[in-house]
This record gives sequence, C-alpha cells and structure tokens, in this order.
Amino acid sequence: MNTSTYIKSVVLGLLILFFTGCKSTKVASDGTANLSLSSKEVIKENHKTAPDFKTLQAKVRIAYSQGDDSQTHTVSYRMLKDQIIWISSSFNIIRVMITPEKVSFYNKLDNTYFDGNFSFLSEILGTDLDFEKVQNLLLGNPLFPLNKTDYSMSVNNEKYLFQPKEQLALFELFYLINPIQFKIDSQQLAQTTEARFLQIDYLSYQEVDKQSLPENIKINVLEGDKETVIEMEFKSVSLNQDLRYPFSIPSGFEEIVLK
Repeated sequence: MNTSTYIKSVVLGLLILFFTGCKSTKVASDGTANLSLSSKEVIKENHKTAPDFKTLQAKVRIAYSQGDDSQTHTVSYRMLKDQIIWISSSFNIIRVMITPEKVSFYNKLDNTYFDGNFSFLSEILGTDLDFEKVQNLLLGNPLFPLNKTDYSMSVNNEKYLFQPKEQLALFELFYLINPIQFKIDSQQLAQTTEARFLQIDYLSYQEVDKQSLPENIKINVLEGDKETVIEMEFKSVSLNQDLRYPFSIPSGFEEIVLK
C-alpha cells in the first residue's frame, strides 16, 4: 500500500461516514430504552456522555478493504485533547500528526512526506474540516454541534434520529442516538449530486476511568461504484498519562502532493 492509500485508509477512517443501515450498539447496561423524551432532553443526555480527559493513548487495529485490496495494520494512537492527534505504525515507518493548524505525515518506506492544511480532506468530505470535527468523530461526539434550535428529532428503528431542520446545501446530515446510553450510534452524510455516501457506525463503546469511549467503529465509504470499508478496534485504552508526541520530518524526504 503506497503512502497516499495508507494515509487515506487511516485518516478517512477518522473522518468520513456512510449510512446503509446502522448495526445495533452493544451496551453494558440493563437500562430500558426511553423513546418518549423531548429533543431537549435527549440532547442534554448526549452532552453528558461527551468524554472528558486530558490525554488518551491506545492501540488501534485498522482493517481496510477496497475491491480486491485488503490490509490490516495496528497503530499506536495518542491524543492531547483539543491540541494533537498522533498516530504511528509499527517500527515508526509511517507517522501522522494532526493539530488544529495542519495535517502532517511521513513514510520511511519511500522517503516521502506531507505537511499541509485540511484542504484535501475537506475536498473529500465536501465541507470545511477542522481539528474539532476530526476529534469529535474519534470520540463519538456529533460532527456538528447538536442543539434543539437547528435540529428536528424523530424515532427511527427504536433510536432517536436527528437531522437539520434545513439540510445543508452540499450534503444531508443525520445522527442516530442510542436511547439507553444516549451515545451516537451512527453519523451519516449523503452527497447525492456527487454520488458520495459516507457513514461511521459506533458498534460498541467501552468505559475507561468512567468515560465512555468508542471501542469498535465501522466505516463505509461509497463513491460512485467504489466502496471502501474500514474497521477500527481500540484496545489498551488509557487516559491522563504523561505522553510524548514526537514528530520530525526526516531530511531528504520528497514532499507529496495529494490529489
């Protein structure tokens, strides 16, 4: 897998979402689903579930498939909340650092690197991306702020379905919220004019130091007749440890221009 494909399998796995039918979320709760709450009450409960920590680290197993091509990688993943998302492959062959200012990565296999802004990712999604949106997707938070003023709520397949009262010009946006945990089960985007459909499903969550964090994420990307599936499993998650985020582009590497 070349640098561009590998980086997209990792970064797209963090960023993009396609809805074809949400799977049930595994819940570690004996609670009963309450489908009679108001949108204000559901949003309030969802806000309560947002993870609160300083640092996070984990091992992430990423399985990627597109057509006849399939790859599985385990990477080290660290986050300094609101500041840094850091990813490193085995033996530090490929390393990624995402900050509020830019996206950077390098690949020692072919001596290449990229060091730029979010523009190429924004083009993929069809809307402006920033660090906050990437972080929200990783943590199971709404991609865009959820409030009762801008969103309408209904019940769909025993889940709370939120969608903007006025859908965005470039794409349609949907959230499915679990009525027991009040975590997001799925975030959905559809760009029908571009034949582009994107989904991220949070198949299960795990509790770490009283914080609810994604454990298994499945992402489907459909663009035209091309489908990409990315599965991410977060293991050995720990919070609030003292972490380092080493990143330095080796000298002599050739810059990549992603298209």
